[in-house]
Amino acid sequence: MSAGTAAPTTSTKPETPPQARPQWLPLLLGIAGSVALVTATAFVAGAKLAALAALGLALGLTLFHSRFGFTSAWRQLVSVGQTSGVRAHLLMLAAASVLFAPILAGGVAFFGGTPEGNVEPLGLGLVVGAVLFGIGMQLGGACASGTLFAVGGGNTLLVVTLFFFIVGSVIGALHLPMWSSDAITLGSFSLAEDTGLGYGGALVLQLAVLGAIGWVATRWARRHDAPPAGRPPTARGVWRVVRGSWPLWVGALVLAVLNAAVLLTRGSPWGITSAFVLWGSKGLQAVGVDVASWPYWQGEKAAALSQSVLTDGTSVLDFGIMIGALVASAASGAFVLAKRLPAKVLLAAVVGGLLMGYGARLAYGCNIGAYFSGIASFSLHGWAWGLLALVGTWIGLRLRPLFGLDVPKPTDSVC
Repeated sequence: MSAGTAAPTTSTKPETPPQARPQWLPLLLGIAGSVALVTATAFVAGAKLAALAALGLALGLTLFHSRFGFTSAWRQLVSVGQTSGVRAHLLMLAAASVLFAPILAGGVAFFGGTPEGNVEPLGLGLVVGAVLFGIGMQLGGACASGTLFAVGGGNTLLVVTLFFFIVGSVIGALHLPMWSSDAITLGSFSLAEDTGLGYGGALVLQLAVLGAIGWVATRWARRHDAPPAGRPPTARGVWRVVRGSWPLWVGALVLAVLNAAVLLTRGSPWGITSAFVLWGSKGLQAVGVDVASWPYWQGEKAAALSQSVLTDGTSVLDFGIMIGALVASAASGAFVLAKRLPAKVLLAAVVGGLLMGYGARLAYGCNIGAYFSGIASFSLHGWAWGLLALVGTWIGLRLRPLFGLDVPKPTDSVC
C-alpha cells in the first residue's frame, strides 16, 4: 500500500437505507385534506368534534411513523416467538392505564360531562367475535387501525379489506340481537368498580399483571431464540419526527397519550369500528334499505342515520387517521398506490375484512375499542378479547397458506 493511500475502514454499524424524497403532490393533498377536515367538522359539528378530527390526524401520523402493529405483533408471537411487538403493547396498555385511572375516577371531560370507559359485556358473542377477528386480521393483512393507516398510505389491497370490513360490520349489526341476548351474555365486569378495589387498586393490580406478562414475554423470546426485530431509522435527528420511522416504544407512549386525550375530549375512549357500521348503513339507506328499523339503530343511535357523518366522533377520528397517514407516508416518500394483486390475496382480503367486521360487532369492538381501550378502562372484556384474538391468530396463521400468504419462519428476520 502506498503512503498516499488511506487504509480502508470498517464499521460495525448497520447502514441506514437512503431516505426517499417527500412526495409533494400527495403531501400537499394530505395537508389540504387535514385543514378541510378540521374546518368542515368545526363548521358542521363544533369545536369538540374538530378537536377529535385533530386527534385523528395525530393518531394517523403516529400509527404510520411507528408502524405500530397489532396483527404483525400477534403473528410474530405465535409463529416465531418474537415478542417485541407484544411488549410494545404492554407498555402502551400500562401507560394508558396510568392516564385513564385518574380520569375515570373523577375527572371531567374538556367539553363537560364525566368520562366513561369502554366496559362491555362478557358472553358468547365476545368469544365468537374476538376469535373471528383474530382470524380475519391474519387473512385481511391488518387490524382495524392498521387498515385505516395503510389505506391512508396508499395500500391498494387494504382498500379491499376496508370495504368488506364495512360490509361485515353491517351484517354483524343486523345479527347483534341474536348474539347479545341475555341467555348467552353474562354482563360487564370492571376491575375497578366491581371488585371494591377502586381505580387506584385496580391500577396497581393491572400494572402488576402487565409487568408479569412482560417478564414472561421476554423469557419466551429468549427460549425460542426469536429472530431479531427492529428497523433502522429512515431519517436522523429532528427529521425523524416528521419522516419516521419511530421506535415502537415511542409509538406506544404517544398512542397512550392520544387515547387519553380522546377520552377527555369526547368522554369515551378511542374506538374505530362503530363508524364502519354507520357508513355501511347509510349506504344501504341511500339505496332504499330500511336499516332504521333494525334493533341496532334504535334509541340513542337512531339520530346518527339522519345526521352528517361529521357529527359522529368515531367517523371523524377514522377520517383523521387516514388523512394523517397520507401526510406521514408522503412526507416519508412511502406513499404507494396501485399494485398487481393475485386473486388468492384479494380473496383473503375479502374474507378477512368480512370476518373482522362481523367479529368486531359481536365482540363489542376491535383491537382498539375492545383490546386497547377496554383494558385501559379496566374492563375484563378487554383482557378476554386479547386472549381470544390470540386463539384466532393461531387459526388464521394456519389458513394463510391456503390464500398464498406467507407465515414467518424462525429463520426469518422480523421487522
